[in-house]
Amino acid sequence: MSDDDWFESAFEDETDADAADDPVSDEEAPEDDETDAFEEDETDAFEDGDSGGSEETGADPFEGSDAPDADPFDGAATEGDSFGTGEGSFESGGSVSGTDETAEFADTETDDPFSSDNDPIASGEAEGSGSLFDDDFASAMRNAGPGDGGDSDDFEDEDFETEIPRIDLGISGLDDMIQGGVPERHLMVTIGAPGTGKTTFGLQFLYHGLQQGDNAVFITLEQSRRAILDTANERGWEFDRYEREDSLAIVDLDPVEMANSLDNIRGELPQLIREFDAERLVLDSVSLLEMMYDDQSKRRTEVFDFTRSLKEAGVTTMLVSEASEDNPYASRHGIIEYLTDAVFVLQYVRGDTQETRLAIEIQKIRNANHSRATKPYDITLDGIDVYQQASIF
Repeated sequence: MSDDDWFESAFEDETDADAADDPVSDEEAPEDDETDAFEEDETDAFEDGDSGGSEETGADPFEGSDAPDADPFDGAATEGDSFGTGEGSFESGGSVSGTDETAEFADTETDDPFSSDNDPIASGEAEGSGSLFDDDFASAMRNAGPGDGGDSDDFEDEDFETEIPRIDLGISGLDDMIQGGVPERHLMVTIGAPGTGKTTFGLQFLYHGLQQGDNAVFITLEQSRRAILDTANERGWEFDRYEREDSLAIVDLDPVEMANSLDNIRGELPQLIREFDAERLVLDSVSLLEMMYDDQSKRRTEVFDFTRSLKEAGVTTMLVSEASEDNPYASRHGIIEYLTDAVFVLQYVRGDTQETRLAIEIQKIRNANHSRATKPYDITLDGIDVYQQASIF
C-alpha cells in the first residue's frame, strides 16, 4: 500500500467496522470669541443702564435681584457654569433689562457646549461629591458589580437566547458552568498532567454525542484501538456496539507516520469526516504530533494547518494535550491553546494538610459565558464528575 493511501485506508477500515480628532480642541477658538462678546455686551449693558433705563425709572438695575449687593457672578452660576441656566444675573428673564443683546447673549450661552448642562464630567462633579475617582479602585470595582466576564456559577439557561447552535459536553457539573453550552464546530483542547483523566474526558465527550444519535470519530496516537474500546466498555459506554452500528470510528495512527503524511491527512480528513457525517471528533494526543517537529516555527505552522483542516470539516473537535512540566496551565509546547476556541485545564491540587485532589478550570470559551472558578472533580466508573457547588480551597 502506498504512503498516500494508508491513512484513508485505515479510516475506512475503522468506519466499516478586531483616533478620531478631539472635538473640544476644535471649538476652543469660538470660546474666546464668546468671551470677547460677553465683555462688549457687559460694558454696553452697564452704560445703557446708567444713562437710560435707570434714570427714567430711578431704580437700581440690580433691585430685582435677591441679593442686590452681590456680585453678579456669585450665586448658583458659580457652582456650575457662570453663564448657565441657573440663577445668575445674565440669564434671559433676569433682573438686567433694556437690551435685547443681553437676552440674546443669555440664550446663546445656554446652548454653550462647554456648559455644565452639556458636560457630563462637570455635571457629575456638581451632582456628586468630588472627582469620579474619589473612591479607591477596589471600592469602585465592587460598586461596578459583575460584568460580562461570566464569573458567576449560576446561569439561567431558560432565559438564555443565542443564534449560535450549541452542544453539551456531557461532563456532569461542567456543563452547568457553561451558559447555553459550547458553540458547535468549536475546536477545544483539554490540557492536563498524567493521570488527570484527559482520555476519559475525550471518551465521555464522544459518548454523550453517541447517546444523542451523533456520529463520532476517535483518533488515537498513543493507544491501540482495542485499548480504547476496553476503556470505554469498562464504563458501560458500549463503544463496540456503536462501532458495529457504524456510528463510531476508532482510528489508531502512528505519530511518526502521521507527521510524515500530514499533508495528505490534511487534504483527506475533512472529506472523510463529511462522508462519515461525524459531528464530534477527539484526537489523543496532539502533543505527540507536536513532538514530531524540532523547529518551533515548523511545529506551529504544521499544527495550525492541521487544526484549520478540522475547522473546515465542520466537526466539533476535542484535542487532548499534555501539560507543561513548568506550568500546569499551559500545554507542553505552548501552542495549541492559542489555536483553539476553548481550553479546559485538568490539574492536581496538593494542600499541606489535605489529600491531593483533582481540579478543573475553564480558561476560555469563545462566544460563551462561563465560570472561571476552579472546581474539584473525581474520576469514577461513570466517568468524570465535576462538583460545581464545591470549592477546591
